[in-house]
Amino acid sequence: MAKNWVQREGKSAPSELAGWAEELEISKTLIDILWQRGLHSPEEMQQYLSPGLKYLEPLSKWPGLEESASVLAEALLAGKKMAVWGDYDVDGVTSSAVVTQLIQEHGYEIVQHLPNRMEEGYGLNEVWIERLANEGVQLLLTVDCGITDFAPIAKARELGMTVVISDHHLPAETLPDAHAVCNPKLGECPCPHLAGVGVAFFLMCALNVRLAAATGKKADVKELLDLVALGTIADVVSLSGQNRVLVKNGLLKIKEARRPGIAALKEVSGYAAGGAVEAGQVAFGLAPRINAAGRMGKADIALEMLLTDDYERSRQLARELDVMNEERKNEEERILDAAMKQAEAQSDQMGLVLYGDDWHSGVIGIVASRVVERFYKPTLILCSDGEKVKGSGRSISEFHLHEGLCRCKDLLLGFGGHRLAAGMSLEKENLEELRTRFNEVVIEAVGDKPLTATLKFDAPMGFNLAADFTFLKELELLQPFGMGNSEPVFKSPVLLLKSRRIFARKHLKLELLDMDSGITLHAKAWRMVDDILPSMEGRKLRLAYSPRIDRYNGSASVDLKIKDWEFLP
Repeated sequence: MAKNWVQREGKSAPSELAGWAEELEISKTLIDILWQRGLHSPEEMQQYLSPGLKYLEPLSKWPGLEESASVLAEALLAGKKMAVWGDYDVDGVTSSAVVTQLIQEHGYEIVQHLPNRMEEGYGLNEVWIERLANEGVQLLLTVDCGITDFAPIAKARELGMTVVISDHHLPAETLPDAHAVCNPKLGECPCPHLAGVGVAFFLMCALNVRLAAATGKKADVKELLDLVALGTIADVVSLSGQNRVLVKNGLLKIKEARRPGIAALKEVSGYAAGGAVEAGQVAFGLAPRINAAGRMGKADIALEMLLTDDYERSRQLARELDVMNEERKNEEERILDAAMKQAEAQSDQMGLVLYGDDWHSGVIGIVASRVVERFYKPTLILCSDGEKVKGSGRSISEFHLHEGLCRCKDLLLGFGGHRLAAGMSLEKENLEELRTRFNEVVIEAVGDKPLTATLKFDAPMGFNLAADFTFLKELELLQPFGMGNSEPVFKSPVLLLKSRRIFARKHLKLELLDMDSGITLHAKAWRMVDDILPSMEGRKLRLAYSPRIDRYNGSASVDLKIKDWEFLP
């Protein structure tokens, strides 16, 4: 749907800005973008443009990290068998891989447990805690989970395990009875929005130092950064501060692809094994294949792929993930089509509650995001879960989803989440009442008139600059793009739509003429085949767009990514 375009604004730029551009050897256009994004000194700009590993904060600054590393080291040195318990999503899988690789490099045995999404659900459970104990596990480390798993951790303690919790989710008012807990949300720290894999990485860095003194081995933790980048990008945390340092350097490791599993994953995703990938390609190419395994209850396949040293085995596993991802995409399209029809039928509602008895719980979160993107309304997507109903919700910037669900908690068996995303479960008999109540709660918060999404653009820009490869290479210095570091968006002058061509059934390639400069460029409009019709050829329009260098098949060309458009009378 059409958005409200607003130019990004900041403090008035100082007269010294041109001098800073010269000092940093960048263009005035780029330094204006940096200034508007809150970087207000040459030093801040330099660190942002070149975020080397030297900018990682000391390990002592992370809450609970040193204590957790000491507990782990003491238990390992005492000969205790270790298990790592992760989540089944990309963040949890990569966290488990980071821990496993570091522990094994020091010569210790470690087992992994990633819950089966359909059978166990999220987090720890007592059944598998007992199984691990029966296998001789005496040391348990949780990654990307555990901070609210009171009963399973109490069971682990009862069974004699040493327990360390490593997590990044919001804790409750009290903490589980673990021997140590590290979580950036437990106190002041350099980056409270670390992903679970970021917490696991820093914990392993601290453990590496402690074990080295005893084992005589010291792992090169830089070799873990490909996993850290993959998990951080997939978990959609803010790519600022420490996360920017981790991801920028991790993407270089993903480019090298010295890990067989990363090389194989790139290949099945359509990228060259040794080629550079951007954060967006990780988010929409590599990560979904790992997530697909978790969604289908087979996260252990993804974990084995990331850890194996066997190139043939990694390719075999990557192909399995690719097949699962195709199944996931087909299921997602089926559910999305049905959900969109339900949403159209509820056009008078401000909060959407959509239900399908046979919808797959593993893809409803993605579908919820697509519905919000189309209708710009808080949305709950629900499906059958035996005798009950489970769901996933996504929201808009004006509505705090978790607070909204708090207003409906008497109808829910359980729920959790944050401002923009949440999960919930309920009895089937409460479904219609939830539909009514949720809509009322949304109306009370944002009113009963449809809202318009805001699109922030950095500056007006014609094709004369958008076609300038020197400038486009400068824009690449701003990567990685994602939440907290959005890709620069520009507003075009008046353009002429010369032609449209369909590719991959639902996407468009547009040929556009800048009537001021006389330059013609091509743009991709993703999932817009039904929005920009053949009858619109020959019409004038303006674009909100992001220009980039497309290096597909080894040849460089200018590609425009369309964010929004406005046809003119």
